[in-house]
Amino acid sequence: MTLETKKSVFVELGNFLSQFSETGSIQKSSVLHNDIFFDDFEKLIHLSQSHNGWYTPEQVYFSIQSWVEALTEENLEKWLSKYKEEFTQADKKEKTVALILAGNIPLVGFHDFLSVIITGNKALIKTSSNDQHLLPFLAKYLISVDENLKDKIIFVEGKLENFDAVIATGNNNTARYFEYYFKDKPSIIRKNRNSAAILTGKETNEELENLGEDIFRYFGLGCRNVSKLFVPKGYSFDAFFQAMFKYQDVIHYEKYANNYDYNKAVFLMSNFKLLDNGFLTIKEDASYASPISSVFYEYYQNLEELEKRLENDSEQIQCIVSSNLTPNSIKFGETQKPQLWDYADNVDTITFLLTTK
Repeated sequence: MTLETKKSVFVELGNFLSQFSETGSIQKSSVLHNDIFFDDFEKLIHLSQSHNGWYTPEQVYFSIQSWVEALTEENLEKWLSKYKEEFTQADKKEKTVALILAGNIPLVGFHDFLSVIITGNKALIKTSSNDQHLLPFLAKYLISVDENLKDKIIFVEGKLENFDAVIATGNNNTARYFEYYFKDKPSIIRKNRNSAAILTGKETNEELENLGEDIFRYFGLGCRNVSKLFVPKGYSFDAFFQAMFKYQDVIHYEKYANNYDYNKAVFLMSNFKLLDNGFLTIKEDASYASPISSVFYEYYQNLEELEKRLENDSEQIQCIVSSNLTPNSIKFGETQKPQLWDYADNVDTITFLLTTK
C-alpha cells in the first residue's frame, strides 16, 4: 500500500465516524459499508459503559468527534509532510510493532495504532481490559475499506511474541516492568503524566469555564486532564468556583460521586485543609497527580521561577494550559483536542517508527 492509499483509508474512517454524534447519529449515503457497520457501531457506543463504567455515551461520542476533526485529508497531509525525507529513506522492510494500550479514556491508543499503520508497519495489539471493543471495531471497518490491511492488524490476548519494536503505555510501576521486559527491543515506554494550568487571576469567566472542560472531560482520567493549578500568592478561588458551577451535574454520575465522597473523606480524616464546592475539592499540594474529583494547587512567586520549575518537572507533565504564559502552552479548553502532531510525552512516534531498524 502506498502512503497516499493509507491516508485515504483513514480519511474514509473519519467520514464514517462523522456520522455519530451525541445530538443524533445520521447516516450519510456517501459513506462506505454503512449497511454492515453503522447500526452495530451505534450499539457499541451505548454498550461501552457496560464494558467500562467510565465510558458513558457522552464521553465516547466526544472521543469519536475528536478523531473526526483529526482524520481529514488536510490534517494527515500537514502531519506527515514534515517526514517526506524519512519516508523516502525508511527501511523498506516491514516491522511488527507491539502496542500495549492503556484504557483510561476511549480510544486512547488510537494515535499509536494510526502511526504504526500509516508508516507501513504491522500492528500487534494488546488492548487494555478497560477498552477491548472500540479499536477492534474500527480496525474491522478499515479492513473492509482496504483488505490489504487484514494482515497488518493483529489483536492478541496472550503473550506478545515475534515483534521488532514496542510502544507501551502504563503507570510508573508497569513502566519499570516494560523497561526490563523489553530492554532488548527498540521501544517507547510511557509513564504517568499529568497536566497543569497556570492562572494569574485575570482570566475571564469564559476562560475559566473552558478550564473546567480540561478538568472534567473524561472525569479527569486522562493524562491531558488538568489536575494541578498554579496560582499567584493571594489568589481568590471565587471566580474559579463560579465558573466550575457549569459542570455540577458530574456529581450525579455514581462512579464519580463515589470517588468524590471517598477522596473528600480521606482528606478530611487526614486534617487537610480543603476548598469544596460540592462536586470538586481543591487542596494545596506539591504533587501533580490529584485523585478523581480533586485538583491540587500551588502558589507561585513569579512566572520566571515557575517556568524553571516546570522545565525541571517536564517528565511529569503532559501539557500546560495558560494564556500564552509559557512556550507551547495550550489554550483553555483545548487539552482533550490534540492535533495529530501533538505527541504524547513529546516523543515523535513517526520518527521512531521510520528510523528504528
